[in-house]
Amino acid sequence: MRMNDTENTSDYYFYNYDNFSPCGTEATLTQGPGFQSALLFTVFFLGVIGNVVVLWVQARFIKLKSLTDVCLLNLAISDLLMALSLPLWEYRVTERGLAGSGLCKVTVGIYQISLYSGLLFVCLMSVDRYLAIVHAVAAMRARTLRYGVIASVLIWTTSICAALPKIIFTAVSEEEGVATCGQHYPNESAKTFKLLSNFGENTVVLVVSLPIMLFCYSRILAVLLRTRNSNKHRAMKLVFAIVGLFVVSWVPYSVVVFLITLGELDIWNECEAFARTSVALEITESITLAHCCVNPIIYAFVGEKFRMHLRHMLSRIPICAPFCQLPTIHSKVSENETSNTTV
Repeated sequence: MRMNDTENTSDYYFYNYDNFSPCGTEATLTQGPGFQSALLFTVFFLGVIGNVVVLWVQARFIKLKSLTDVCLLNLAISDLLMALSLPLWEYRVTERGLAGSGLCKVTVGIYQISLYSGLLFVCLMSVDRYLAIVHAVAAMRARTLRYGVIASVLIWTTSICAALPKIIFTAVSEEEGVATCGQHYPNESAKTFKLLSNFGENTVVLVVSLPIMLFCYSRILAVLLRTRNSNKHRAMKLVFAIVGLFVVSWVPYSVVVFLITLGELDIWNECEAFARTSVALEITESITLAHCCVNPIIYAFVGEKFRMHLRHMLSRIPICAPFCQLPTIHSKVSENETSNTTV
């Protein structure tokens, strides 16, 4: 069956599937306002709490002195922005519409910027850990606050530029009394813009972030295997967790987006193939959403120094005091020798 373009046939948060639905689709496992509403608000709740705690501890105890501190701060801001944008997408998912094109553009803009910046800051964290462990002495000058600020400005600028096309062409459309927020590209260049958007997402995940992470953490593992540190097994488990979670969260989604790109190029156009891709997109998007909840755990909460500061803050809350014993004076050595992240 030949694919015929239809408009606004599906409501997705990551990928705009407008004008790609070749045939009618039935409700699937993750479709429908009940599931999507629960997913969005669960990720919103956990993402906001986790990242606010990270920012709270950093503002209270941790001074920005190195590339690591800057990366952790900006990653928390990026993930918090993503989480805060999710309730607004509930209007789109439940087909209640958005209150004007301005809010529609803001919602898409915040989400897209946080999407790209989050990926790039995770990538930068990998490079920082690689330099700290593999080239500890030689890289001391490169892991300074100055270079962290420069890298952060470049990442935010790149993310804004990458998100601009979707922001510019985002608008509210109304059909049969239902308002939807989505991209409305000019007819003569719609295909080009969609292909460029897909290419940008695939490039950031599969061409930039994934290869850099695999290289950096493979070298880190090689160094850990040669050391006799008693904590090396814990650090190795964390390495596998970081890489594994990134692969599970982002690679399946990127592969599905690549398959959609092939469909846009008319390389495949079967209705059955579209149906399978549609289900795969829903599932992979749902998995990817959770990444902004997991980042605070794997990049901040596992650090001994961070946990010590968090216990100190929670100990001042009466209900938490019995469960948040302050470390003894002997822990000062550990605090000075431990960075914000284990790996």
